[in-house]
Amino acid sequence: MHPAKARVPHSKEHRVVLSYFHKENSHTLKVYEAEGGYAQVKRLLVTEKDQWSPNAIIDEVKKSNLRGRGGAGFATGMKWSFVPKDGPEPKYIVCNADESEPGTFKDRFMLEEIPHSIIEGMIIAALALNSEQGYIYIRGEFYKGWQRVEAALAEAYAAGYLGDNILGTGRRFHLATYRGAGAYICGEETALLESLEGKRGHPRLKPPFPAFKGLYASPTVVNNVETFATVPAVFRLGGEAYSKLCKGNEKSGGTKVFSISGHIQNPGIYEIPLGLPLKEVIEIAGGLRPGRTLKAVIPGGSSTPILTAEDVEKAVLDYEGMAAVGTFLGSGGLMVLDDTTDMVELTHRVAHFYGHESCGQCTPCREGSRWVSDVMHRVRDRHAEVADLDTLLSFAGNMGNGTTICPFSDAVVMGVTPIVKKFRGDFVAHLQAK
Repeated sequence: MHPAKARVPHSKEHRVVLSYFHKENSHTLKVYEAEGGYAQVKRLLVTEKDQWSPNAIIDEVKKSNLRGRGGAGFATGMKWSFVPKDGPEPKYIVCNADESEPGTFKDRFMLEEIPHSIIEGMIIAALALNSEQGYIYIRGEFYKGWQRVEAALAEAYAAGYLGDNILGTGRRFHLATYRGAGAYICGEETALLESLEGKRGHPRLKPPFPAFKGLYASPTVVNNVETFATVPAVFRLGGEAYSKLCKGNEKSGGTKVFSISGHIQNPGIYEIPLGLPLKEVIEIAGGLRPGRTLKAVIPGGSSTPILTAEDVEKAVLDYEGMAAVGTFLGSGGLMVLDDTTDMVELTHRVAHFYGHESCGQCTPCREGSRWVSDVMHRVRDRHAEVADLDTLLSFAGNMGNGTTICPFSDAVVMGVTPIVKKFRGDFVAHLQAK
């Protein structure tokens, strides 16, 4: 059993989405149904069908203040409401399971251990949007996750939760998986849709947005694995009750699953109420190794601006709390760094990753990502001068702020330049030691 699954839940966790994650065979229909699985589909479609119009379902999601758990943080209910659900075009539900953000691994384990929660969430989304077809786009490297999802889909079809006549109601919804080929850019929703259509994974110009012209130029909702897995919990608890699980700002509803790694004693995935102080969350994960002091935290995956130890003292782990200290909650890939961290090597690796993963469609990103990577490579190898740090910051400033089709270029800037600015002394000392 993987340590991420076997770990005993911490007393300050609030497992709503992961309520049965730790149980043996949690990926099977038998265990999921024993935990109340698919009860919300039955409720919305059979026992209380007259009370749950598509608009009523969307309103309940809005009450929950559930925001996209993949990184963008856009209000889920609002996103669903944009879809013209009464038009003649087919409507599509797409799950973004192309988790590729360095430092983030929660979706991988959710695919492997609680696939039925994801499926039930997608069925509820289909009821809200009058959709008859959905797709789960899975990162190609997640072979076990793909196998588990395929097995779960077979179980769901056999039990009547999917197909042409769901639970004998005449309602139709089909789900299929699609395996990606390992491109980070396909985590961007429009690049994902291009890939799903069999094209090169290049982001699209927006507008039009996927809600109006998405998969096959039809209305489409794209949500993250965790977002869909949370939807059944929203209806089980009620939208308002779920929202109130947050310990702070009411705009950040519910709980969030975090991938916590780095120089921490108990790394793994944790489901924590939003609104807790970041310092407290680090302690929930076991705190630092004995004798070490905190140097920095990357809060939401490698593309989110780094926080210093001083920043952490005042940081609150929700969407608004992260914005207040100049960063983002992102995908919840929380990386804790102690005083042994080589900030130069860290930055070089981040820059190298983004330099490799740019799709090359936009000039500022294609050229800028490579330049950032090249400069950091020379800094790491002490083939640069201190003045090159200022050069890097200068041309990186021309890469972001909407100069490209998608936010990838901004991610490069946010992932690299805050480290150089906040820990400049480390870089200067490194260069002067040659």
